Amino acid sequence: MSRHVAIVTDSTAYLPPRTMERHGITAVPLTVVLGDRALEEGTEISTRSLAQALQKRRSVTTSRPSPQVFAETYRKVAEAGATGIVSLHLSAELSGTHDAAVVAARDAPVPVRVVDTGMVAMALGFCALAAAEVAETGGTVDEAVTAAEKRAAGTSAYFYVDTLDYLRRGGRIGAAQALFGSALAVKPLLQLQGGRIEPLEKVRTASKAIARLEEIAVDRAGSAQVDIAVHHLAAPERASALADRLRVRVSGLADLHVSEVGAVIGAHTGPGLLGVVVSPR
Repeated sequence: MSRHVAIVTDSTAYLPPRTMERHGITAVPLTVVLGDRALEEGTEISTRSLAQALQKRRSVTTSRPSPQVFAETYRKVAEAGATGIVSLHLSAELSGTHDAAVVAARDAPVPVRVVDTGMVAMALGFCALAAAEVAETGGTVDEAVTAAEKRAAGTSAYFYVDTLDYLRRGGRIGAAQALFGSALAVKPLLQLQGGRIEPLEKVRTASKAIARLEEIAVDRAGSAQVDIAVHHLAAPERASALADRLRVRVSGLADLHVSEVGAVIGAHTGPGLLGVVVSPR
């Protein structure tokens, strides 16, 4: 067995399966509760099924992994030869996933460092990749954590939603903030700030909001070498068109990922989501 530092994250990182396999990253699934059925993200519920449920206004909630699920994951990773584990998760402001990992880490068979990245989606995924790249070159747990934290500190996430109603219903944005998007029927742009979802700007129409999202991403990227992710839910044409424009406009673009978010994030944003993550290398 090879001896190494292993990287664990959760399913909201939305890393492509081939990327996770290539870098040896393990993702612990969160759960979507659809009516009275609990379904694992990534394997038991599709984004299409989720979007249809949301459009029909069915009850949709989400749930963190249990400490027992994390404990089993850490055990398997250790048995595969890990001498230490870096466990990187979505913002503790948005989910109890980090707390469940902390509980499981106390009795893990190898040392585990649990990190609240303050991120979500590929903003989290880029942190996991940064840590994995350090681990692959023989880096220590501390060095992998430092790489992930540095990546998180420089990463920005912005997104457009058709309505703030889903975020309000899920408790991820307050009622007062929800008014931000309902007053005068404006279209809201949001950002991830301090691990929380915060209003950024109000724009009159969807087309103008998406154009503004593009401008913000280009300005944030500047001339630095950056990785970018474009996320969507049930809006592939929007995402593809935005990605094509960013490829032309961002001079320091290294990698660009286009993907549909999974059911957990989708449950809180609703169909029509369009997000951009800008992550300097």
